Amino acid sequence: MFVADKWKDYEILYAGKGEKYERWGNVKLLRPDPQAVWPVVEGGKVTDMDKVSSPDARYSRSSSGGGSWTRLSQMPSSWKISYDSLGKNLTFIIEPTSFKHTGLFPEQAVNWDFCGNLIEGAAAKGKKEIRVLNLFAYTGAATLACAAHGATEVVHVDASKGMIARAKENVSASGLTDSYIRFIADDCQKFVEREIRRGRKYEGIIMDPPSYGRGPSGELWKLEDSFYDLVNLTSGLLSDDPLFFIASSYATEITAEASGQILSLGIKGGKVSAGEIGLPVSKMGINLPCGSVARWTPQ
Repeated sequence: MFVADKWKDYEILYAGKGEKYERWGNVKLLRPDPQAVWPVVEGGKVTDMDKVSSPDARYSRSSSGGGSWTRLSQMPSSWKISYDSLGKNLTFIIEPTSFKHTGLFPEQAVNWDFCGNLIEGAAAKGKKEIRVLNLFAYTGAATLACAAHGATEVVHVDASKGMIARAKENVSASGLTDSYIRFIADDCQKFVEREIRRGRKYEGIIMDPPSYGRGPSGELWKLEDSFYDLVNLTSGLLSDDPLFFIASSYATEITAEASGQILSLGIKGGKVSAGEIGLPVSKMGINLPCGSVARWTPQ
């Protein structure tokens, strides 16, 4: 497992019985997590989450679908936290949403550092052009990391204009407004197809596609049915001297090993490593699985 254990502004304190108790800066949240399938344990003894948690807000699911937050303190509606990515400070705006999310997936820090290390290493060896394509880019954490570590161009693509707006705010909060970042509100597959026709190439590609989605004509697609085709298509944008291709997945139907095999089949040559990504549960001494990632490098 690739464990994101370098955080200072974030931690999971306890996880169990389908919930996780997190600290985001000075704000503590309690929300559901389907991977927390074990009991809550403190001091070697099974206990209840209510006995070890005192959240500022708690998310509860509705029997009719969806859910909502219950605020239990005078917490702010949004706030900032930071992450030290190999010496580069990245700052993110956190804001709980009606979909349970907060605008950031902290476990992805393992991929930010991975990309940053490769980008800095290539630049140190004299590589002049390091262009990165970030697909399904959400609020831009990977975009920030690549820009901060020296990518000469980052193309940030997401279908949601709201997420792109938040990504721009995160860029500003991180002091990266002078970086060359192109924000594109578009269907990711259609954008890739146009980039191929334009003959564009990238040294690094990152994708984090949703488990389910809607195509440009409203058609429903499932990641397990489309993952290989998407990787195979997008690999056509790799330059002749690439650095990496990273594909994350939160689809429970696709294992880390399956993701790795897809990259091995979809991209010729190179080396693939794959595994679950996770976060430490600080008060319990375990790691919480949070999805998977497959990473391709030329060697």
